[in-house]
Amino acid sequence: MSDAVRIGILGDFNADFRSHHSTNDTLQHAARKLGTEIKSEWLATSSLTKSDAEKKLEGFDGFWAAPGSPYKSFDGMLKGIEFARRRDWPFLGTCGGFQYAFIEFARNVLNIADADSAENNSGSKNIIIYPVACPVPDRKPGSHKLSGAVPNIRLRPGSYLQSFYGKDKETVTEEFICNFEINPDFEWTTMEAGFPVVARGPQGEIRAIESPTHRFFVATLFQPQLSSTEKDPHPVVLAFVQAAADWGRKKLDDSVLE
Repeated sequence: MSDAVRIGILGDFNADFRSHHSTNDTLQHAARKLGTEIKSEWLATSSLTKSDAEKKLEGFDGFWAAPGSPYKSFDGMLKGIEFARRRDWPFLGTCGGFQYAFIEFARNVLNIADADSAENNSGSKNIIIYPVACPVPDRKPGSHKLSGAVPNIRLRPGSYLQSFYGKDKETVTEEFICNFEINPDFEWTTMEAGFPVVARGPQGEIRAIESPTHRFFVATLFQPQLSSTEKDPHPVVLAFVQAAADWGRKKLDDSVLE
């Protein structure tokens, strides 16, 4: 049996998206830093609604909900995230993956059945994801409202997220490619569902959440994959890969004992 860590990337791979190539690359940066092997596979959102999807998902050690919304299958993306949350598989969501993690727990934990993103034009009364309120100043013409490196992202002291960067780290600079963010009118849903806010933008905007009760469940509006390098793998991705490797070993040990 292979000792490689298997990562399922929830999303619809697009060769034109820089962030999709960066997602593949940063996993390998982390793998080499940790001295392990990673086998990653993109799981098309349409495949996640099939009857055998859950059995296939069980074959992975961790899941990364990738950028790229709106996804080809709204329901498929939610099902992939729900599996990770409900079954306690290591999970990282970035950009669109972060947004859909909110939608998933709003719908399936808090029973807000029509929770949705403004991007989908669904006519829902509960738009929990809405257009970025304060665009980055001096951005390039035609670029996303949140784009490039954004400084002064405040980390919540004592959070898992802060520990990944270093316990003395108070603020970080991270890269974004995004037009949508969390509607602050629905911030209450994060604590109510058990996913406290652990990073905020300069104006208090929600930039990351985590679950203190899951093995590893972190979602960020910023994209750590965009700033990861071979020499300096991103600490959040390192922590995610380590959690997936640990879970993979535990699953293997448990199967041997059965």
